[in-house]
Amino acid sequence: MNIITLAFDMANAVEVFMQKAKKFFYSVMLFGHRCPECTGLLVMYTEGKCRCVYCGKELDPTVAFQRCPECGGVPVLRIRRYQCKNCGSDIQSRFLFDGLVFDADYFRNRMIESRQRKAEQRKRVRQMLAESRSADLPLGAVDLTGVPGLLDALNGLTAGLDVAFAGTSRDEFDLKHYETHIKAHIQDFPVRLTDIPPLSDDPRKDLIWRFIAVIFLAHAGIVNIWQDGHNIMVMKHETNRKRQDVLGEFEESDGVERPMGRIVISSY
Repeated sequence: MNIITLAFDMANAVEVFMQKAKKFFYSVMLFGHRCPECTGLLVMYTEGKCRCVYCGKELDPTVAFQRCPECGGVPVLRIRRYQCKNCGSDIQSRFLFDGLVFDADYFRNRMIESRQRKAEQRKRVRQMLAESRSADLPLGAVDLTGVPGLLDALNGLTAGLDVAFAGTSRDEFDLKHYETHIKAHIQDFPVRLTDIPPLSDDPRKDLIWRFIAVIFLAHAGIVNIWQDGHNIMVMKHETNRKRQDVLGEFEESDGVERPMGRIVISSY
């Protein structure tokens, strides 16, 4: 014996029987009732609703044919039950097979109200977030003396040049311009940072700005840099040797930033 198969067969048989029993119940309860418009036959097509087979009129048989046993008032559907319109007493419908009926208009309006509340709540949250945003943080000029030892390190990097170093406003430094300039002069083999032609009349300042630019290029995966004694060596990153002529290529065409490259600091 296949118990599982027998169980499913039994469940199907019970379902068929329930459908037949429901159809018979509706036929008995509607027997003797006619359509109020054309006196045609009525058939149930869903819980709480019947339809005339001739004119197609739909009606609630409980409201149309049943009255309150207390006062004779007309039943009205209240969410999931019937109540008397006059005295408010609950009325047990004789036309419901399983006793469940729903006020479709009530639940439709409740869903509309729920969606409206959620939309208003999202609007309030967006407004609260907009109001809670802080103002733009003002940034002053770069203070190279704020980091102990930074000036000495930069002076050591530019040792041998004649002009004395002086801190300048960051507005004089065009990072994109220097990045484009460096990408135009790097090769597939190592090049000293000092061999890249300057863009500024101040050689010490220009070397510092070239150094800052190659740091950003290394983070973007455009170049590799390392230290060789007192020299900073620069060369094209191996993944960029065939497309280094595309200027400003820090993002793909879809606007998604590429993974950042790595800075190689080693001694040869």
